[in-house]
Amino acid sequence: MIDICLLGTGGMMPLPNRHLTSLMLRYNGSSILIDCGEGTQVSIREKGWSVNPIDVICFTHYHADHISGLPGLLLAIGNSERTQPLTMIGPKGLERVVKSLRVIAPELPFEINYIELDSPQQRFSMNGYNIDAFRVNHRVTCYGYSISVDRTGLFDPERAKQQDIPLRLWNRLQKGETVEQDGIVYTPDMVLGPPRKGLKVTYTTDTRPTQSIRDNAQGADLFICEGMYGEKGDINNAVKYKHMTFEEAATLAKEAGVSELWLTHYSPALVNPERYANDAKKIFPNTHAAKDRRSAELKFEE
Repeated sequence: MIDICLLGTGGMMPLPNRHLTSLMLRYNGSSILIDCGEGTQVSIREKGWSVNPIDVICFTHYHADHISGLPGLLLAIGNSERTQPLTMIGPKGLERVVKSLRVIAPELPFEINYIELDSPQQRFSMNGYNIDAFRVNHRVTCYGYSISVDRTGLFDPERAKQQDIPLRLWNRLQKGETVEQDGIVYTPDMVLGPPRKGLKVTYTTDTRPTQSIRDNAQGADLFICEGMYGEKGDINNAVKYKHMTFEEAATLAKEAGVSELWLTHYSPALVNPERYANDAKKIFPNTHAAKDRRSAELKFEE
């Protein structure tokens, strides 16, 4: 199961009931944060979650509304008695940007490992999940992210018996290990059925529609996509500033065959996003104009 909370849905500047951009996911004791706008740690506390298990922070890009909350969050994580290393992923310049922000948060009880993205598409596997970073189209270098959990096929004890696989190896094979014993190599495919459907969340903000989004969001259980502008007449601003309208996000959701769409990253001028959601729902019915701390639990199919 993946727990999801959209901590902040605002773009450019915070509003009284709208923190800036951030998403948090929890899986199997590990937490992932994507972006860290102003108000992120406040929203985490309002949700009732802890900052301590955050193992990975991914950044789409380095505009202030996506990273301005980082120094305070790092101090909060440090005060939670975390000592394990923290991984950060983002476009080139990540280490330089973070170290600049850490002038006001210089001492931390944990190490930070930096991964700087240098190609249009990169995958990282850690803590039982995959992180796919893909370049999108904004005025600066910007990436979207998919977080996915693979699921192996069911274990078939009859196949194991038929192949005389020792009982003591079954558990390791079931977990996906390849085992060698007495000169014989046993592989998981000898005892596992075809892979079952896993879980996938795709998140993208600050971009025009791109093929990379369509490809990476394909079949996602949840697609979280920016909707900077709600009115039809705002398409010119969307093109000019390289953002998206509600209808463009809904079209991407439809083309990618996702299960559900949450709109986020609203313009400060968009006071009531729900007012324009019906136009998007005509294109993709399962569209929601998300508010701060909208949450979900994604569960594996039985």
